[in-house]
Amino acid sequence: MPSGNLKTLRREDFGYTLSHRTRWSDNDQYHHINNSIYYHLFDSIVNTYLIESCGQNPQDSHSIGLVVSSWCQFFAPLSFPDILDLCLRVKKLGDSSVTYEIGVFKQGSNSPTVVGGYTHVFVDRKSRKRTPIPLAVRNGLEALTSSAGKL
Repeated sequence: MPSGNLKTLRREDFGYTLSHRTRWSDNDQYHHINNSIYYHLFDSIVNTYLIESCGQNPQDSHSIGLVVSSWCQFFAPLSFPDILDLCLRVKKLGDSSVTYEIGVFKQGSNSPTVVGGYTHVFVDRKSRKRTPIPLAVRNGLEALTSSAGKL
């Protein structure tokens, strides 16, 4: 769950950034991005980072991360054709779980419009039993902890 004043977060508080161009279909009847779309964005940045920086392969890695909790706070609306910067950091890294925090920034702004996150628990792909985070994944995640430098 969130802690502190999330509205005061800035891009430099996050270690990894991924640009995202909104789509016409992201808008709802109120002409802003539908709430459910933000969870797609969260999945996109987390899984892109896990694949590109941690060596995690969704098709054949022995362990996988399952979402066990999630949250999202909204501060301002966004809509198509906005270009977004999704920013990622690790809030907590345990033996078999990791809690991510994602800031969504409209390109050119240093104040988040949305901040959310979720917790992955790593499990064995076949048995679905909890397993320690693999070393390569852990090393990549440690680079995103608040005490680490920006990527």
